Amino acid sequence: MSNYRAHVLVCCGTGCTSSNSHIIMENFSKFVAEKGLEKEIDVVKTGCFGLCAEGPIVVIYPEGTMYYRCTPEDVEEIVNEHLVKGRKVERLLKTGNPDSNPTDFYSKQMRIALRNCGRINPDKIEEYIAHDGYQALCKIFSTKRDPAEIISEIKESGLRGRGGGGFPTGMKWDFAAKVQNDTKYVCCNADEGDPGAFMDRSILEGDPHTIIEAMTIAGYCIGAHQGYVYVRAEYPIAVERLSAAIDQAREHGFIGQNIFNSGFDFDLDIRLGAGAFVCGEETALMRSIEGKRGNPTPRPPFPAVKGLFGKPTILNNVETYANIPVILNKGAKWFASVGTEKSKGTKVFALGGKVNNVGLLEIPMGTTVREIVFDIGGGIPDGKKFKAVQTGGPSGGCIPASLLDTAIDYDNLVAVGSMMGSGGMIVMDEDTCMVDIAKFFLEFTVDESCGKCAPCRIGTKRMYEILTRITDGTGTLDDLQALEDVAVSLKNGSLCALGQTAANPILSTMKHFRDEYVEHVVDKKCRCGVCKDLLQYSIIKDSCIGCGMCSKVCPADAITRTDYIAPGKKLAAFEIDPSKCVKCGACMETCKFKAIVKK
Repeated sequence: MSNYRAHVLVCCGTGCTSSNSHIIMENFSKFVAEKGLEKEIDVVKTGCFGLCAEGPIVVIYPEGTMYYRCTPEDVEEIVNEHLVKGRKVERLLKTGNPDSNPTDFYSKQMRIALRNCGRINPDKIEEYIAHDGYQALCKIFSTKRDPAEIISEIKESGLRGRGGGGFPTGMKWDFAAKVQNDTKYVCCNADEGDPGAFMDRSILEGDPHTIIEAMTIAGYCIGAHQGYVYVRAEYPIAVERLSAAIDQAREHGFIGQNIFNSGFDFDLDIRLGAGAFVCGEETALMRSIEGKRGNPTPRPPFPAVKGLFGKPTILNNVETYANIPVILNKGAKWFASVGTEKSKGTKVFALGGKVNNVGLLEIPMGTTVREIVFDIGGGIPDGKKFKAVQTGGPSGGCIPASLLDTAIDYDNLVAVGSMMGSGGMIVMDEDTCMVDIAKFFLEFTVDESCGKCAPCRIGTKRMYEILTRITDGTGTLDDLQALEDVAVSLKNGSLCALGQTAANPILSTMKHFRDEYVEHVVDKKCRCGVCKDLLQYSIIKDSCIGCGMCSKVCPADAITRTDYIAPGKKLAAFEIDPSKCVKCGACMETCKFKAIVKK
């Protein structure tokens, strides 16, 4: 193996790939070859580094120099200046956003599930092995460790499911292990349908072997010989890298027949999902793997007793599995020392919305919302005020500014009307209408409801109709009560978690931002100027210079000139006829003098 003097790591996750990081890779190989440095410099494809807002990112070791927002055109300069002359390219050391601080972004993180993302080439099994990969699996078979002992260690670690509900992982494995059956299954939920969520996808893209190792261990623990990874077809890079990793693992004897001459057989296959959100629910996911329509089924019986193909099955999500090898390598006590009393370890979040440092982060449980938004996330862009953060995807609730110091763990989030979910975290600023945001998430749920049970099928639609009336100016105070009544019925009567949690965005926003709901129905006003039917555009005549640009772009001929000439101006000002205005906002976008306002 060559001893390189420098390693060039290029992020080739989905986000950076969409910004041509694959071409950046090709250019590095090309220019390094032109300089005759192939044996001195290794160009490495990696998974996500996390700071997605500043991608594509290139990191050069041994210095650890991180370059931001690189383009294919920057590569030749980096090779000539940094790799040949030893001089850093200063302009690429600065982020595109002056309020984005990479040092702050990484300083409070602790990477366990993401430990190899951005560090190794996911296409090379040797690099995973070099970073303790398959070590836990090897120890199990070399020491002939008892499955019950391994399950006991997972229990002791306090690891809870990272896919939503937070059920204790060791307990789930124990249930399945104790069921007597010749055929059992291990499944991985990599469907990840929450808007703005990309945690599981990034692990599959950056460290696929950790899932293979963990699922093989799970199979050994419960007595299963076949595993399935259910991943949505919308993740082509993740599917490609996971497929290659499975082939490599089989070739090296980490999965397949008679693993390490132990007499234990275990193999893995991938099943592609069509992108149905409801297939994130465990019973619906299993029906989909079976080739049936992905509808949830009543529980009990639970999957640990009767799951895939009617056999005992365990299902965990990608992030949950990613913690397993680390727990067995470092010990349950080490893992349990991180986090809070009832929520051990770390949690990966996809941080998005109105925040400077958009990206993927992993923090110890117990980190506060304030630390995530302002310390790691770098605060709100353009000096705007923080208003709320929504966690848990469409199933989660909104946490207001008054609860910024809430410590992140399973129980605390539920207590404030939200949930952990898979880890989506959307930040909202002062310009966000909370009624509109509740309507946005509910619209998604209406579309994704499978329709099997009446509370969800009918209830989500009724709530959406009520919210539509409220945002278009025809809502009443009675609608607010009706909205709450339907939300509670939906929560209590739905078959699966999709319906049971669909009302969370509504109930949490009504609790913390009820004044905005009342304002919409009583004053027929949207204070944030978001709800189009409640808007009214007007021209500040003293600020209007009379240029007429607004009138030229108005599609409804709603803007005409008046007789009023403002002091110091030469031309008469314009005005908007509200009866003709279609509220498209074209006039406001065109006016360079901020003479047009909406309220």
